[in-house]
Amino acid sequence: MRVRFWSMRFWSMRSWSMLWLALATVVPAAATASDSALAQARNQALLAYQRDLVSVLAPRADAMPLLGAALLARPLPDQPKYNDFHSLIERASQAEDAGAAVQWVHLTDCDARAGSCPDAEALARLTRDDGDNAAVWLIKLGADSGAGNESEAREDLRRAATARLYDDYTGTSLKALATTAGTLPAPAAALDPAATAGAYGVQVVLVYGLAGLQPQPQPGMQAAARLCRDGRDDDATRQQCLRLARVLEWGSSPLARSLGLHLRETLAADPAEQQAAVAERANLAWQVKNFAALLSRAPQDRALSQHLLALARSGGTEMSSMLAALRDAGIAATAPAADASTAPATATSSH
Repeated sequence: MRVRFWSMRFWSMRSWSMLWLALATVVPAAATASDSALAQARNQALLAYQRDLVSVLAPRADAMPLLGAALLARPLPDQPKYNDFHSLIERASQAEDAGAAVQWVHLTDCDARAGSCPDAEALARLTRDDGDNAAVWLIKLGADSGAGNESEAREDLRRAATARLYDDYTGTSLKALATTAGTLPAPAAALDPAATAGAYGVQVVLVYGLAGLQPQPQPGMQAAARLCRDGRDDDATRQQCLRLARVLEWGSSPLARSLGLHLRETLAADPAEQQAAVAERANLAWQVKNFAALLSRAPQDRALSQHLLALARSGGTEMSSMLAALRDAGIAATAPAADASTAPATATSSH
């Protein structure tokens, strides 16, 4: 089915940009036992550095440092009760300056096994305070569709299509991490002598690695694609979905843009529009692949690490930061003809 093919491929694309983090910490098979021990010691020093950052940030009362602390704390095992993700994101959400980005992360403070995701309180706040954001309505669409509330899901689709923008706040999470990661200097024990970017390389690994590996709220993109596929023969639904496609194409993340292009490719009446969407999809794959390559080079390139951290601190969206990084590195945002012509073909629809 076309929707399934799209979803699997672009979730994989999102993972590419952070895969290097896991690879960077794997000791090659040919390495000596001494090399392995040194790598393990560096990993332990990095975890200790992460814990120290959380401890320094936890007493803060304003939302952004608490958000950074919560994101830093989440993957750490055995955190003290008041320094764990749950406590820190709860405090961040109650801070006077807490905005939609904090509530977005608060959505994941839930137990999927108990069926309590997304967090109901955070979702209620977002639908009330951030109702012009299509990402919020796609979160609600996913929840309503999963609960079998199809009429509510269709209304969520309408609200998403008439929203002004799509923002999943990954850029704000990157900013929170980048502005807090430098609170303490990276310890010498965490530095790999072979990684010439030094402390800046450690910060890049921490900031982009944690941002990419955090559990994310799951917008109901498959559910939205299904509603649009099933309603494609109804002109009103078709136009609604094409309107949603335009919102998503200008969205904050590669994932949102990929769904927007998928909808345009499958629903547009003009074959030229369909082909343009195919070309843009190839460009998006090229952009994600090359940004992943930049991230993998960063620990060996001091200037590149500093620049990627500056982009994260700027607070742009995931898409704007990625495109700025490519532009500043002299990498075209348009795929070469060879890459575009060999891009995976879209699977045929089963309907």
